[in-house]
Amino acid sequence: MLQPGLKLYLASEITPLWLATENFLEQHNMAPPFWAFAWPGGEALAHYIAAHPELVRGKRVLDFAAGGGIAALACARAGAASVEAAEIDPLAVAAIKLNAKANHLQITPLLGDVVGAPCRWDVILCGDVCYEVPMTNHIMPWLMSCAVNIPVIVADPGRKYAPSQGFEMIYEIEVPTLLELEDSASRMVRLLRLQPV
Repeated sequence: MLQPGLKLYLASEITPLWLATENFLEQHNMAPPFWAFAWPGGEALAHYIAAHPELVRGKRVLDFAAGGGIAALACARAGAASVEAAEIDPLAVAAIKLNAKANHLQITPLLGDVVGAPCRWDVILCGDVCYEVPMTNHIMPWLMSCAVNIPVIVADPGRKYAPSQGFEMIYEIEVPTLLELEDSASRMVRLLRLQPV
């Protein structure tokens, strides 16, 4: 992990976790355990926040599609006034709570789809959210509408459906990855601040 000092509950062995949970998740109509890994987009956001705490200090922050909440943790540690971490997966929300407790940080998990909600935050951070067409088409209009008034930053580790326009690249960093999760030992992650036209 790029963030020394942050404690996260993570899967120690990926393949057994996928296999052990596949049938259970299918039976209960639940998503795979994406929350159990520190994905490169979330790691890049956490690294950026640690280097630029002024972006979130004293502000209301949303970590959108938070996974295990690594970016939310970095924001709380950087002095955000409040941090909400939105996830549609109840197991991810449980992981966020455990990770916040392990780091003695205050984070409010939000279970459910916040897309379309009135923007009550000062900053929105999005880890790795543009990995498939339905997700991208669902979230981007809302994120762009929020970006009219506040910073909305999307971390893109080279996903096919990331925005090709309407953003300013503010940061780039190479993040080590696991070959079991990605197709390479590292990913170059761009942080894109959305710029509505």
